[in-house]
Amino acid sequence: MSSAFVPKRPVVTAYPRMPEAFAQGEAIASYLKGKGLEAPCGSLYDEELRRRVKTGDFDMLVVVGGDGSVLRAGHLCAPSRVPILGVNMGRLGFLIQVDRREWREYLEKLFSGEAWIENRMMLHADHVRAGDSLGSWNALNEVVVGRGQNLRPVRLSASVDGRLLTSYVADGLIASTATGSTAGALAAGGPILPPELRNILLVPIAPHLSVDRAVVLAEGSSVGLAVHSENAVISIDGQSPIPLMEDDRVDVHAAEVTAQFVRFGDPGYFYRNLTAHMNENSIGLPR
Repeated sequence: MSSAFVPKRPVVTAYPRMPEAFAQGEAIASYLKGKGLEAPCGSLYDEELRRRVKTGDFDMLVVVGGDGSVLRAGHLCAPSRVPILGVNMGRLGFLIQVDRREWREYLEKLFSGEAWIENRMMLHADHVRAGDSLGSWNALNEVVVGRGQNLRPVRLSASVDGRLLTSYVADGLIASTATGSTAGALAAGGPILPPELRNILLVPIAPHLSVDRAVVLAEGSSVGLAVHSENAVISIDGQSPIPLMEDDRVDVHAAEVTAQFVRFGDPGYFYRNLTAHMNENSIGLPR
């Protein structure tokens, strides 16, 4: 756990398709101005605000929305090392510690020196065709190579540090961070990893007569995902899929940039948050 974090140059952003998020964002910005801080407030997709984040004008970004908004904020903020404070307006909020009804309480803690910075590994993915890179991305949750609109499974093989691990016939294969272990990887039957781990998790989606177990790779591993069928796509953190061709490869390893989050209390918050979400799905179980 790092030392106390108190921001001096915050910015407030909101998910643009959620009017109530903007109302909360304006209220948060007003609160911060009451603390003597000039805090601009705007859309998470506002180009001028994004430019200022990238050039280091701010030392904290508040994002009001759901987990998807936090993922977009992670992509924006990681290269310039701007910590993110999420305020949850969505449903699950695995990435978010602060609920919409509690932000005043948590901001008081922030300015009392009770916050700390949590670092979370991101993945870097390269799309390679015949030795040429056609695109590269950073992912906070996961890189998914899977079938497109075609219903047939895809044929893939996974290599670790240049050595063949195994082949898959499946709907897809997830290469996930610890952060992503509570997202698509969890839905596909993978384990939950503590957020501070820097391991890569490989989880097949609906495997057909092939390895059906998740594999946790050692910290520092590099993964090569080779495509052996024509109907595959790649998706980064749930963004729009990009078509792949047979014999394409997706290389995945730990990114050089790290997503930073403003946290409160001890690191055990992760398990309390997790338990709360799991209890929401419990029906008729004894307490």
